[in-house]
Parts: sequence; C-alpha cells; structure tokens
Amino acid sequence: MQPFQGAGYDRAITVFSPDGRLFQVEYAREAVKRGTTSLGVKSVGGIVLVVDKRPTSKLVEPKSIEKIFQIDEHIGAATSGLVADARALVEKARMESQINKITYNEPIRVEGLAKKICDMKQMYTQHGGVRPFGSALIIGGVNETGCKLFETDPSGALIEYKATAIGAGRQIAMDEFEKKYQENIKLDEAIELALDAVYEATEGKTTVASAEIAVIDAKDKKFRKLPDEEITEHVEELLIRKSKEEEED
Repeated sequence: MQPFQGAGYDRAITVFSPDGRLFQVEYAREAVKRGTTSLGVKSVGGIVLVVDKRPTSKLVEPKSIEKIFQIDEHIGAATSGLVADARALVEKARMESQINKITYNEPIRVEGLAKKICDMKQMYTQHGGVRPFGSALIIGGVNETGCKLFETDPSGALIEYKATAIGAGRQIAMDEFEKKYQENIKLDEAIELALDAVYEATEGKTTVASAEIAVIDAKDKKFRKLPDEEITEHVEELLIRKSKEEEED
C-alpha cells in the first residue's frame, strides 16, 4: 500500500510538508467549510451581511444562534466555522477598535481592524503548542473613504471583496454573485442579492427563522441588525420571487 505523501507532517503547526504545505492550516480551512453559509455584499448605500443560522434541532431557540456581531458603531462581522473561535476573534476585534478610539480619538478604519485580526490569526500558524483559528470572518464597515468589505482566512490571509461568501455554500453563492453583482447596486438590491445567494446555497431552505441580516448604512455609518419584521418582509419577497422564476422556467 502506498503511504500517504504528507504522513507525519500534520502533527505540528510549525512543520512544512515537502511540497510547502501546512496541513493544520488546511484542516482549519476545512472547519470553515463545514460551517453554515455567511455572506457580505458591498453597495453604494452601505454593507450588507447575511448568514444562514439554520438550527440543528427544533428544540434550539433560533435567537440564541449568533453569527453576525457588531464590532464598533461602523463595523460588523459575519462568521463561519467554529463558533467559540469566532467569538474570541470578535472580542479581540472589539478591543482593538476601542484601543484605537482611546489612543487616536477616532474610529478605527475597517482595513486596519481586518489587518490586526489577520496578524493575530497568522501568529497562531507560527508557534508550537497552539492551533490555527478554525473560523473565517467577513468584516464589513464604512470609513470616511467609503464602504469596505474584507474576508479573513484561518491562515491570516486578507482579501478585499465587492461580494463574498464563506462556509459550506461558498462556491454556489460566489457563482450567484458573479452572475448578478453590479457596481452601482443599491442597499435594498444588495439585500435581495445576498438572500438570493443564500437561497441557492441552502438549496431553497431559507426561512425567516434561519436568516439573520445586518446592514451598515453609508449615510449614518451605523451598524444595525434588522428586526424580525423586516427580515420576514425580505424573506417573503424572496420566496415569492423564486416561485415566479420557477414557474417561468
């Protein structure tokens, strides 16, 4: 039997395989892929964050599942992967944003915060006795220079996007964004697009209870989670729109 080519090289985070791979980081990425789908969309009117928080049991209270977090007044984050790891990163992000405000008397820039989180993630890929964070974050917010949307990887890599997704349905959602995203998209249209992508990624299982939506409006630069009434309205419009599309097909 042919031995596994990378056998033994996944036992420590500090050991590279002969072909230059860090298997523990790749395993952390797999943990993210097993998480529920989270999405972010940048529009001319602000940032939209949408997550699928489908409960694993009917006994679970949907409100107790939190996948979108407020970081600062003008920044929010959507997570996928290990929830406990994500909460640790969110706490770090909140602390960094407050340190910046106290030190410089101004809100932290979205890209500056994303880089600080990625610096922390990268540090956990270099030292023995620790493991990478098994969580990815979509960090979105509004600066004085406009709307910003970043995706952070367990390796510490950082990429700015116009629209992105993480979690189990990433590829399906990204295909949807590739087809439908437009540069001048408005905030309401961005919510529709994100819900369309969630609907496709979850194979039509999107419900009011499973959807969580937050927006950061470009006008007032304020993070806001949509209340149940607004989510219900958006999801019902989505289901009506999808049923019409299926009838036309």
